[in-house]
Amino acid sequence: MKHLRPVDLAREHGISTQAVRNYEQDGCIPAADRTASGYRVYTEAHAAALRAYLALVPAHGYAVSGQIMRGLNTGSVDAALTAIDRGHAQSLRDRETLDAVEEAMEGLASSAGSAPQLPSGTKAFSIGELARRLGVTAATLRNWEQAGILTPRREPVSGRRTYGAHDVRDAELTLLLRRGGHRLGHIRTIVEQIRTAGGTQALHEALGDWRRALTTRGLAMLSASVLVARYVELDRGGDGSRRASPS
Repeated sequence: MKHLRPVDLAREHGISTQAVRNYEQDGCIPAADRTASGYRVYTEAHAAALRAYLALVPAHGYAVSGQIMRGLNTGSVDAALTAIDRGHAQSLRDRETLDAVEEAMEGLASSAGSAPQLPSGTKAFSIGELARRLGVTAATLRNWEQAGILTPRREPVSGRRTYGAHDVRDAELTLLLRRGGHRLGHIRTIVEQIRTAGGTQALHEALGDWRRALTTRGLAMLSASVLVARYVELDRGGDGSRRASPS
């Protein structure tokens, strides 16, 4: 197997040799063998691991990408694949939420800000039920309410919050925009625009930006999957069991 130096891996990606050593230390690429004098010796498997890791970052972020590679490098292939699956599942949920918000926007043009039609059987949600629907905590919903984004109805006696169709729409929109990096103050303005069915240009722009971001991330996931598969095939023979290191 061809031996590579740290500089060989670094040059391919325009990074420093220290970055390569850092990735090795963090477990993002396998540990290198050492020469008698202590120099690192990398192989094509290390180069493939680095390609896979750097492709994963724009698809899944640094933390999850590191988790995936550490799983692969320690033989925990199922754990690595689970992390990848979660990323795809989240991307699908974001797309579905984006579609729902865009449908709501289409309805605004003719319904002057009325709530979108929710699936048959949908009722008013308690704070816990809405939190579970969105995959957030009840504290997050209360924070959005404090920011002036959500305005749930309060039961007169118990004071319990109930969330109707408008609230579900506003909460789904808030979740989407938060994932897109928008601040609560900006989201409050957008939600207010939705409620009044006027001046929705900012929302259209935000949804367009998020659609493009989802497309970019989806394509990055595809590219990363190819390089991860190549690395697994090279380093593990494609069945999850690591090949013996050459003598």
